[in-house]
Amino acid sequence: MTGPMAPRYDPAFLAWNTVAGYDSYDAARAAVDRLAAQDFPVEHLDIVGSDVLVVDRVAGKVTRGRAALAGASQGVWTGLFAGLLLSLFAGSSAVAVTMLVAMIVGAGVGAALGTAARSKQRPGRGIATARTFVAGHYDIVARDGFAEQAREALRRADAVTV
Repeated sequence: MTGPMAPRYDPAFLAWNTVAGYDSYDAARAAVDRLAAQDFPVEHLDIVGSDVLVVDRVAGKVTRGRAALAGASQGVWTGLFAGLLLSLFAGSSAVAVTMLVAMIVGAGVGAALGTAARSKQRPGRGIATARTFVAGHYDIVARDGFAEQAREALRRADAVTV
């Protein structure tokens, strides 16, 4: 749906405080932008997503090599931090060597830990995923008694932009 839907009763607030509903976040955001252009006090509005879906996008299979590489890259950063701390106590000529050694040790330990963590996983859990949450519906909700004023301002804004 591209336009606003009828306001829904929101039992959490025990009031008709939903201004409009949209099927996409971009549409709800555009409606709030239209209200802001009319100098409506948008700090009294929230965009509330409902009907939340969890989406796991499969990035690929995690092999021992990938696990070792990921662990090593994390270990390098940990080693860099440790090297910076250790270099505070080292002489000025040993700072670069201290940091380099700490990064190499960090990479080695990280690779070992990454490989060990991968081998401890249950069989069939060798995939990497990126989890996101997506709402199926977005409502613009007004707080502090601004719902009717927001609905009227949105009707005016839609009449001007049509």
